[in-house]
Amino acid sequence: MRSVEVLALALALDVVFGDLASRWHPVGWIGALYARGRARFAADHPAPTTLLISGGLLTVSLVGLVAVMAAGIAWIVRDLGALGILVEAVALKQTLALRGLVLAGREVASDLRVLDLDAARAAVGRHLVSRATGGLDEGRVASAAVESLAENLTDAVIAPCLFYLVLGLPAAFAYRAINTADAMIGYRDGVLEHFGKVAARLDDLVNLIPARLAGLAIVAAASVMADGRGALRALARDRCRTASPNAGWTMAAMAGALGVTLEKPGAYRLGHGPLPGARDIDRAAHVMVAAAGLLLVILALVRAAA
Repeated sequence: MRSVEVLALALALDVVFGDLASRWHPVGWIGALYARGRARFAADHPAPTTLLISGGLLTVSLVGLVAVMAAGIAWIVRDLGALGILVEAVALKQTLALRGLVLAGREVASDLRVLDLDAARAAVGRHLVSRATGGLDEGRVASAAVESLAENLTDAVIAPCLFYLVLGLPAAFAYRAINTADAMIGYRDGVLEHFGKVAARLDDLVNLIPARLAGLAIVAAASVMADGRGALRALARDRCRTASPNAGWTMAAMAGALGVTLEKPGAYRLGHGPLPGARDIDRAAHVMVAAAGLLLVILALVRAAA
């Protein structure tokens, strides 16, 4: 039961307090290390093989370092009773971002409601997506926000919680380090095509199970709050239309749940219907939170019974 208690407290801390400022957040520190590694090892455009090796070593080294540090925290607090549970929960909370996702979505939706498209573009680019947002119209800004809420159900909630329940605090932090590596260097642009390949493939691997569970959780939540049948149809039809083997599961399910089309121009179209608007961002946040709550309760019950 200890791991379930830690997880419940970590989620409560996230919901109440949200994220630390970037300069104090461990994920921000991890991202800064990846950025420094890229500047050190990829700036001079070395040969593809050199990029592949150096990027792989950087990724694996930082993941290992983060896991070892988390293991040290878990070992130190394991016999401290209630204080140990609190400290471990505070540490685990740093791998979660449910409140941050909801607030980011609300900011974009609020800007769209007052017809401030420039502010909405800036907000979705600052908080939710890495794509260029300067030329997006209202529907595609809302689409980007909904896509990110759906995809990050896996990255920022389900996956770290699942890894924690199965393998403990080191696994949750190792997952977050891999996910951060993918976000920082896992692209198919220039030197990152090779430098970030290991990070991208590791991220694909560790998200295989969490993404599928999250997609099914969206279907289940949509059955009560939105369109469950539509979510299941879109999931079955469109889940393989993204370059990622995982992102399509949650994004397609969310598109079907809301009855909208989610589109990244030149990359994919998921679902059937109009592009989303501000109201759909709010609906997506509600479905995401419900899906997270449902799946985490199930995972916690399974862990407690094991």
